[in-house]
Order: sequence, then structure tokens, then C-alpha cells
Amino acid sequence: MAPTASSTPRIVVGVTGGIAAYKAVSLVRGLVKRGATVTVIPTESALRFVGRPTWEAVSRNPVATELFDDVATVRHVSLGQQADLIIIAPATAHSIASLASGLAGDLLGTTVLASQAPVLLAPAMHTEMWEHASVQANIDTLISRGVHVLGPASGELTGGDIGAGRMVEPEDIAEAAWALFVPQTLLGKTVLISAGGTREPLDPVRFLGNRSTGEMGVQLARAAQVRGAEVVLVAAHLEVSAPSGVEVVTAATAEVMRQKMVDNAPRADVIILAAAVADWVAEAPSVQKISKKQVGATFSPTFVQAPDIAAQLGAMKRPDQLVVGFAAETSDDSGKREAAARAKLDAKNLDAVVVNQVGEQVGFGNVVTTLTLFTSASPQSWSVAGKKYSVAGQLLDALLDR
Repeated sequence: MAPTASSTPRIVVGVTGGIAAYKAVSLVRGLVKRGATVTVIPTESALRFVGRPTWEAVSRNPVATELFDDVATVRHVSLGQQADLIIIAPATAHSIASLASGLAGDLLGTTVLASQAPVLLAPAMHTEMWEHASVQANIDTLISRGVHVLGPASGELTGGDIGAGRMVEPEDIAEAAWALFVPQTLLGKTVLISAGGTREPLDPVRFLGNRSTGEMGVQLARAAQVRGAEVVLVAAHLEVSAPSGVEVVTAATAEVMRQKMVDNAPRADVIILAAAVADWVAEAPSVQKISKKQVGATFSPTFVQAPDIAAQLGAMKRPDQLVVGFAAETSDDSGKREAAARAKLDAKNLDAVVVNQVGEQVGFGNVVTTLTLFTSASPQSWSVAGKKYSVAGQLLDALLDR
């Protein structure tokens, strides 16, 4: 039985003998960082590419490779029975054929047959092999039995060939795996998220900006996608990559972001304003580079307030929409942070405000982050702390619960 989103997934990662085995190291590390208990089963061929000590180090669990390892515990059966998910990455043509035929000639094969857990394959091989009729027939057979197949991707292969056959990137495999555990609470919904930091021009080469990397908004987009949502990400100067499958709309400045958010708001069921949008913009940006000779020893441009995107979306929201604002606060006083959040809730007609404490060493990038959620429907707050990829999903679940 698959675990709930709050439990610890038990994942078996089968690694077969392809050069992409080295990428599976990052997959295992990523799954462990997400909180999964991972057991790696490498085939003998896979161990020619990556050795047992590496697998034990990244998985933090002992690695068995033989049917006759630890016979007393009937390991070839117990691993399959205990697994919530089996991932095979890379899945070579040979391993795909063995799975389709139900062969149990090694520990990985017996584990798959002894399990009722879902199976996720990430094929990796040369294009000619992938396109061969026998491989395609085996893939069709496995899909008909409910096996999930991710990829392969197209790109440069070993030896310099280019075509379909690359193993999907480890982070995308981890995302696909996590999606199998998370309840599809946003299936059929559209989530609109803003992310990143806007840059307001002073002249053609200078701008007023902020330290936002876009990490929080990107992780919220990833978490919404995993929960089944169609995601639109309005992005300003991201320093991290948006998840594949997410619709990305570029918005460099506060005014452009306002336009893009307003344009996309009517189709959204949930709107999350996670971007760091400028509060002030230059009243009259120079069309030429401003030189020191022009302005002298001091430079005092005139700034005006930027458009209030949250207030506009709050004013135009439908009764069936959920609009969530973010408030970056530097105060160490929790009472002041709450007062600011509740004032923002009322003034901008928002359903919820998420406070994240920021500072020179706090809040920006992929760091431990503390979020506190305040809603218009409850006097009680809710808090979570952790890396942004972890807290994003918990925040979404808390929003939907409330």
C-alpha cells in the first residue's frame, strides 16, 4: 500500500548496467534528502560503473546484490514486500526485456516480482536500441501492466550520438516518484504563482532590484504540479530552473508582472504571490546611461510606488478563488510579523498571507526557511521550517486544509 504524503516512503532503486548509472547516484541522494528510506539494488553490471560503497554512502543503507545475501531474512522477498515504490534507473534494454518476461534471475528481478508496489522505469540506451521493435513491444507490455515509464529524453548520448535515449534527469525522476505518493488534491485545478525578483530600470544598464532567487516560487510550482495542478509560473529573473511541464511567463518588472498576473488570473483556481516585487520604481528612467559627470557626487533619483499586484488581484478575485500573499519581514518580533500579515490580509482582501523572515543570512536561496501562515478564516497561525523543496508541499497542504 502506498504511503500517505506525511509518512516516510520506502523506495527501492534498482540500478542496471548502463553508463547512466552514475546519474542514479544523484537520484538516490535526492530521494534521501526528501525524506525517503532508500534501498539500492544494483545489478552486477551496474557495479562495473558505480561501486557498492558509493550506493551505501548515498542511500545510508546496506546494499545487497545477490539472491543468496542474507538468506535467513528471505531478503529477495522482503525487499519487495516492504517497498512502497520501485524505481529502475537506468533501465537498460536487457532489464526491460527481463521485466516484461517476468524473469527472476537476480535480486532486482525477484524483488519486482515479490512486490505489489508501483514500478517506475527510466529507460536509457542508444536511439537505435530504444526504437527497436522488441524494446517497444516490451515497453508496451509493461505499460499495459501498470508500470510507469518516464522518458527517455532526447539529447547527446555516449559516443557523441544525438537522439532519443538519454535517461531523464534525476530531479525529474524524483518528482515523478513523489507524485505517486502525494494525493492529487489539485487535480483539474490551475495554480498561478509569481516567483523571483523584479528589476526596475534606472537607466539602460542599472536597476533597482532585490536578493530573491525565485527558489520559493519554483518549489511551490513543483509541489502544485506534483499534486495534479496545471501550473502557470510568472517569473522574474529566476536563478533556479522551473520544473518541466510548468508554463513559464516572463515578467522582468513590477508593471509587466502586474499585467501578466492580471491576464492569467481569470483561469486560476489558486493564486500565490511568492515573487519579490519592487515597492518603488524610478519615476523617469533615463534612456541613456547616467554618468557621474551628469549627476555629480550624489545621485538622488525620484521613486514612485510600484503597482500593488496583491491588492488588485484581491479586489478582482472570484468567490471560488484562493488568493495567497507573501510578506517578507526582517523583524525578530513574532508579534510585529503577525500584525503586518493580518494588516495585509485585511487591506488587500487576501485569503491568506505567508510570512517568511528574511535578512542578510536568512530566507534567500535554497536555505532553511521558516514560514508562518495566517488566514482570514482563522485567528490561529500555522508554521513550518525546513528547506524550501520540503516546506513548499507542506504549505500547499496546509492552505488546502484551511
